[in-house]
Amino acid sequence: MNGKERKENESKSVKKYFVYYIEYNVNRYKVPLAILCGVLLLVFPKIISDRYILTISVKIGIYIMLALGLNILVGYTGLVSLGHAGFVAIGAYTASLLATKLGFGFFLSVLVGMVVAALAGLLLGLPTLRLSGTYLSIVTLGFGEIVKTIAMNWDPVTNGTLGVKNIPSPMFFGCKLTIANHGLYYLMLAMLLIVTVFCYLVYKSRTGRAFLAIKTDEMAGTMMGINVTYYKVLAFVLSAVISAVAGALYATLIGYIDPNTFTFDVSTLILSIVILGGMGTIRGMFVGAVILISFPEVSRSLMDYRFVVYGLILILMMRFRPQGLLGWQSQIPYRLSKHVKKQLEIDANQNQESSSL
Repeated sequence: MNGKERKENESKSVKKYFVYYIEYNVNRYKVPLAILCGVLLLVFPKIISDRYILTISVKIGIYIMLALGLNILVGYTGLVSLGHAGFVAIGAYTASLLATKLGFGFFLSVLVGMVVAALAGLLLGLPTLRLSGTYLSIVTLGFGEIVKTIAMNWDPVTNGTLGVKNIPSPMFFGCKLTIANHGLYYLMLAMLLIVTVFCYLVYKSRTGRAFLAIKTDEMAGTMMGINVTYYKVLAFVLSAVISAVAGALYATLIGYIDPNTFTFDVSTLILSIVILGGMGTIRGMFVGAVILISFPEVSRSLMDYRFVVYGLILILMMRFRPQGLLGWQSQIPYRLSKHVKKQLEIDANQNQESSSL
């Protein structure tokens, strides 16, 4: 090995060690860092009271929820969806129409939107069970366009191209939650916390292990007794429900929606967040959303070329870091719970006793 090759190998090892050092310490001190971030988020409106910045913060939180929902499909189960904007539209339209035409409260409207989105996820999941890869992407892309077309042409219900106007703000014990009084910001934080905890519990549960098994090797999962049909459909349903919640909150944030609010660009943006942050992780969705949602706001001159920049980011990530910014964690072996470890030890002891007899 000559001197030039030796220097290149040393440079690569230093970079690899540096990245590992950062990742290791972030993972080691994740609890204190999470507490610190939580405190900063709680006091953020007190420090920065600018309405525009708070609006962008709420938008970032909404896209984190959308990314967490899509991550169940892409990151956990390995099913790619290019029509996730359809689920967002279902949640937003259902909640908005119930609030404006029937006078439903925000939280009741969100629950109904979750049910409608779950049914849509069920209807989409069943026909796509035998599809994967490019074919699944095309079907989900078609689903998003179908939802947009229905919203555009079903005038008696959705108001067609005119959209839904004057969407009321959420009410909580008689208090209107808006950006001005920081209520909408804290509502976003509460909903984001619930969605994050839910996704974490799903990942650590038996369902999460089944999702990961299907993603790793569907045939092996089937041979191990996993009901692949059930878990694939469940992944679509859970992802749709989370997207509907975020869509309803987004509708109240902007106060007006129309079919062009939920285009293919929205689906692309959500998928970009998942890939950039790291598929199969939860923290990655936070990082990816902060980068991609705040980017157009800090670089207004590139606003018309933001999707070109998103494409370049994805290309660079696929070339130099395909696992995403925080995707290294998804490659760590699955950590078994204490109950499972204890049961494995009992089974091993029983096998040893039976073999000795």
